[in-house]
Amino acid sequence: MPEQVAELLAGARVSVSVQSKKPLKDSSATDITGMAMKVSGPDGDLLEYRQVDDWAYLRAGVKPLEKASGSQLPAPEDLPPDATDLKQVLSGGWVKMPADSLTKNTPGQENSPSANPSAQARQKKVLNGLQRLINREVQLKDTGTKNGADHITATAPSRTLLTGLLDELRPLAVDLPQGANLPTSKDLKNAPDKKITADFAIKNGTLNEVSVDLAPLADTAKGDKFALVLHIGKGDRATTPAQATQIDPNALTQQILGGPALPSQEEPAL
Repeated sequence: MPEQVAELLAGARVSVSVQSKKPLKDSSATDITGMAMKVSGPDGDLLEYRQVDDWAYLRAGVKPLEKASGSQLPAPEDLPPDATDLKQVLSGGWVKMPADSLTKNTPGQENSPSANPSAQARQKKVLNGLQRLINREVQLKDTGTKNGADHITATAPSRTLLTGLLDELRPLAVDLPQGANLPTSKDLKNAPDKKITADFAIKNGTLNEVSVDLAPLADTAKGDKFALVLHIGKGDRATTPAQATQIDPNALTQQILGGPALPSQEEPAL
């Protein structure tokens, strides 16, 4: 991993909020009424996405993205006159598009798990296999109470667990996009096999935080820590931005890649 990318990831923060008509554990895609996601780096927000009802909104943090990548993005005025959608994105303001336009042109969407009973059966089989794997490989320990939260640790050998996870996920490989393949056991033979511990903090019967120390996977001095932390709580409600310019995601793809536009539903891909 390039050092610049590692520094970006080390300082990155990702926040996700989801709103649904039902409790999330009982929700399907049709129950989701709103979603917000923000990716932030040390120098500001890199990307922000919101979905409110039938519309999706996107905003790129141009200056933080340039600093993080170490390269300058094209200025809107330097783009070709017909690159109107890309100009809007690179201006740093909010753009919007119909939410279904992000999925209706996706190859294989008609075979998504929600529309395919055989895929749903594969998902159920995978979930049962993952449950058995966790019961077999993960050691749980009650470590007491700290800062008003009960703590439980889960420890497992990293390579053994990762290899097992991928083996259990292989039935879903047929649902992956064309060209996407899961790593094999051979690919993982040189991966570190040190024990990794996740710490679960539970407050009032609700999971509040998960922290995983990734330092054992790297060659670091003894005692070093590198925590990956997930905070769980009440999210921010996704709201419609005050001003957003509508764009065509199909045209945007063409302007970014400089190639042909994605096929529409009336114009199937060959």
